[in-house]
Amino acid sequence: MSPSLPLPTAAATPVLGTPHDLPKPPGLTWRVQSREPVGYDVNIVRGLLAPANPVLARACGADGQQPTRCLVVVDDKVHTLYAERIRAYLDAWRVESFWKVLPGDEAAKELDSAVEVTEAMTAMGLLRRTEKVVAVGGGVVLDVAGFAASLYRRGVPYVRVPTTLLGQIDAGIGVKTGVNHGTHKNRLGTYYAPETALIDPEFLATVDPRHIVNGTAEIIKMALVKDAALFELLETTFAGAGPQSLAAGGPAATEVISRAIAGMLDELEPNLWEQVLERSVDYGHTFSPSLELRADPPLLHGEAVAVDMAICVALAHHRGLLSADDTDRALRLMHTAGLPITHPVFTTDLLEEALRDAVKHRDGFQRVPLTDGIGRVRFVNDLTREELGRAREFVRQRAAAQGVPEDAGVLAAAS
Repeated sequence: MSPSLPLPTAAATPVLGTPHDLPKPPGLTWRVQSREPVGYDVNIVRGLLAPANPVLARACGADGQQPTRCLVVVDDKVHTLYAERIRAYLDAWRVESFWKVLPGDEAAKELDSAVEVTEAMTAMGLLRRTEKVVAVGGGVVLDVAGFAASLYRRGVPYVRVPTTLLGQIDAGIGVKTGVNHGTHKNRLGTYYAPETALIDPEFLATVDPRHIVNGTAEIIKMALVKDAALFELLETTFAGAGPQSLAAGGPAATEVISRAIAGMLDELEPNLWEQVLERSVDYGHTFSPSLELRADPPLLHGEAVAVDMAICVALAHHRGLLSADDTDRALRLMHTAGLPITHPVFTTDLLEEALRDAVKHRDGFQRVPLTDGIGRVRFVNDLTREELGRAREFVRQRAAAQGVPEDAGVLAAAS
């Protein structure tokens, strides 16, 4: 009889189907994290449309040897003045250009305009990565074209060529795009950086004087909240040659524009997506959105910002943040620049309504930037209706003392 085999022990006997051996079921919660680096260039380039200047061509992906294509989105006034030069330049660099001409006024800053731009992209068969949209014009066209570029195929590359003073020191150098909706300024929009922003001060020579004045509002804003030296430079420049000197060029104009751009980018870069809602560059932009779209005749963006800044100057003065002398200097500089500081549409009721809307935009807090002396800023969250009414009356009286009628904003818009 053969020897019996040893019986397997319990430890040696596999038991399939125990909880320890079954594969784990898939989870029910996932967290996805990713980062997309954003980088773009802002360059001051004189003679941008000179055929020998390669900067714009390179921005379009052209080398003058291999043909390429682009879509030029341009406002109607710029088209009248510069279309032939732009076409000649692009032809010289073997860039086949397709064109979409848009009105450059605020009324055209709407969703339909952005859709029209996307239709122009479709019509030319724009390639998704290698062919560019080139936006040439003021802030309205830059915003509309950038918004369309961010939407089309979930993002196509674009280049900004701002031609107005406001565009060159503000609208053309950040990452925000947008269109108006209803009575709300920039209610629909995205954060979408251009590949580059090319700033040629020579465009300013053909800008309407009112639009030069319009752009000075954003420069004064940067001076008030960040750059006391820029404020003093503006006082000297405007008292002598006036704001139109910024279009004429020269060392003072170059310094004003470059300091304004540098200050703006210094504030924007650490907070491109506005994760931090206390933004000094929101100065003059608490009440002005409500005024800008309701004024009749319409105000330009900078004109509405100036009226807002005047209110904020008064608020800061009444809170002891701005001396009487600096209050006078700030209001005088706006007036010397040719900007309105009052408007009859700006009632206390509208100021209060605008502040309520700003609170929604700023996630439940006022976060109103006020000048803490010239060149510095602090944020407040406790403004009252009484303060708003007092500030409005203060500015109205100061304007009257300077001989500025309360309908100065209307007169500026109509001129």
